[in-house]
Formats: sequence, C-alpha cells, structure tokens
Amino acid sequence: MSQAPAPARLALADGTIYRGTSHGARTVSSGEVCFNTSLTGYQEILTDPSYAGQIVTMTYTQIGNVGINRADDESARPFLRGFIAKEIYPAPSNFRSEESLPAFLERSGVPAAAGIDTRSLVRRIRDGGFQNGCLSTDPELQDEAELVDRARSAPSLEEIDLVAEVTCEKAYGWNEGDWRGVRGELPRSRPPSPALRVVVYDFGVKRNILRMLVEQGFEVTVVPARTSAPEVRALAPDAVFLSNGPGDPAAVEGVREHVFALTREYPVFGICLGHQILGLALGGSTRKLKFGHHGGNQPGKDLATGKVAICAENHGYAVEADSLRSAGEPVEVTHINLNDDTVEGLAHSELPLFSVQYHPEASPGPHDVRYFFDRFREMTLRHRNGEKVSGAQVAKGA
Repeated sequence: MSQAPAPARLALADGTIYRGTSHGARTVSSGEVCFNTSLTGYQEILTDPSYAGQIVTMTYTQIGNVGINRADDESARPFLRGFIAKEIYPAPSNFRSEESLPAFLERSGVPAAAGIDTRSLVRRIRDGGFQNGCLSTDPELQDEAELVDRARSAPSLEEIDLVAEVTCEKAYGWNEGDWRGVRGELPRSRPPSPALRVVVYDFGVKRNILRMLVEQGFEVTVVPARTSAPEVRALAPDAVFLSNGPGDPAAVEGVREHVFALTREYPVFGICLGHQILGLALGGSTRKLKFGHHGGNQPGKDLATGKVAICAENHGYAVEADSLRSAGEPVEVTHINLNDDTVEGLAHSELPLFSVQYHPEASPGPHDVRYFFDRFREMTLRHRNGEKVSGAQVAKGA
C-alpha cells in the first residue's frame, strides 16, 4: 500500500487558511504569495531567481506531468520559498524527463502543496493584493494559529535586499548557446562576427538570457551585483547588460550609482529588475504593484508602432513614468502593459540605453520579442564603430 500524503497548510496574513497535501520538502517557510498564469514552463518558473522571497501559486491546474530535466534549469537551484498547485503529478510522461517534480522539490528543499483551491487563493490575491503567507508541509507543525502568526511576522520584500541572496560570488564566463532540441548539441559554432564583449550584471540572471547573448556573438562575462564601475571598465567591455532579479529595486543598495556611471560610457540593455535599476539610475522612482505581473500572456504595446506582443513577465514593481519626466534625463517610455498602462520599456534619446520590463528571452516562450537581442547587438556595433546612436533610435528600429 502507498503511504498517505502528509498534510500541508497555507496560512495567509489575513487569517485565511488553505488545506492540502505535501508534495515537496517537509519544512515550514514564509514569503510573499503570488500567482503565475503560465500554462507551460513550471520548471523555468521554479528555477527563476526572480522568485526569491515568494511562494508561487500556479493558476494552471495540472503541474508536473512533463517532469524535470537539467537542460531547462534557469539557475543552479530554486530560490523561491514555496510552490502551490491544484494538482501535482508524481509520475511524469515525457522522453526528456530525468526526475519527477515532487522528487526535485524534495531534493531542493522547497515545500509544495497540492489539493488547494487555487482559484479561491488567486482571487484573494488579485482582489486584495500581495500578502505574506506561511506554508507548512511539516506534519509536526500544522497549528493554524501559529502559522498565521508566522505569516504576519514575516518581513515584507521592501525590507530585504533579495539580490544579495541570488547573485554570483565571483565573476565567470559563459559560452553556452541556445538549445535546439537535440541532446548534446553544441552551441552555435560560428557566431556572428565580429565578436563583442559584454559584462552582465547578475541580479539573479536567467541562463536563457546568457544563451541569447551568446547567440548574438557576445563574449559573456557575468559579474556580481556589487561590481563597481572601475571593475567593469577593467574588463574592457563593448556593452553592459543589466539582468532580471527579485524583489524591490530600491532595496538594492550600492548599484545604481555605478550603473549611472557606466551609462555615460557604454551601450546598456536592461531586462526586468535591470530595467527598473536603469530607471532608478536615471533619476526615476519605482512603486509596488497590487499583485504584479507573473505569467506568459501579458500584452505589451510598442508605442512607436502600435503593435502588441504577448510577453512573459515576472515582477512586482514598476517604474513610474512621471518620475522619469521630472528627472532631467531625456528618457522616453517606449512600451506599456495594456492591462494597467504601466511602463514596459524605456529608451534614452541621446545615449545608447534601452530596457524592457518583460522577458524577451523567455523559455519556453512566448518568443514575440526576442528581436531585442538583435537590437542590442546592432546598438553595440554602431557604438563601437564610432556612430552616435541612441537607445530611442534602436528601440524604434531606426
């Protein structure tokens, strides 16, 4: 006879309790509860460092049916605080699978719960906004009052520099290109010429960003988040990239000053948290969204062309458009989210700088906006060749 699953409890700070069963590590963890609306890519979500500090709820009901494989990992390990789904499958059916989802969660120390009414939970977050929760998959700690107290006493994301938890300890090179669906396939053997050097600030970088940069012919060096501008100059890059990452961009200390200095010298491209940090470096401000954008079906509008792309997004903060207008830098808002009109893209009118809030590198997709990596390479080449080029020109395809 199979052993009955252990109980799991999710307690929210407002006192709401959700009951289910444990499918991961047996532990207790607190964090900000959010939801993701993607239909596929649960492994990429689990291993995205941008989820540090959060308990992730999947709105799609059937999770785990394709298992886990190392090729799809976006980082060395999961950084999220917990995982919730309506159904978690223990026996995957997929020729690429190397491990079941419950086994991966247990090995990674991540508590997970299934059997929870995820529709009710998502509605509560959507209507009431982010709130902290405490997830217990420990059979010895199922006291609901204590779990509510733990949820209420957990620190908010504004109080924590989560980038410090996920950034690399020292610089390293990356040379793996895009995966093309064949086991053991090597990266592109003849990348575009000439080769360009890029320094990537690791605020919680996803591996597929690095792969996309290699596909563009960049020689990639990844550096820790606290790397100074002089240290970047010593690497003699042609461009600088600002990566995605978790939490409140304003809590990431000692970075924006160095980013500002680098914007005076190099082409810069930022994604997600990198986009927000670039906005802060240029004198803007950010605000916390009610429940954030998490999923692979967000509509992003290009203000120059009027075209709408379906984008993958994962963030709880947004750059304030009005703050940029009063900052003194000639910065344009290039893209907006059609669901709430928040800023989705920025570009400098004089310097080679641009950024997007969404994820052009998204794996498994959508791939509507991968062309931004082409534009980054083009901007870098034009700058290296001595041409005066602005981010606004490149962001508009000029």
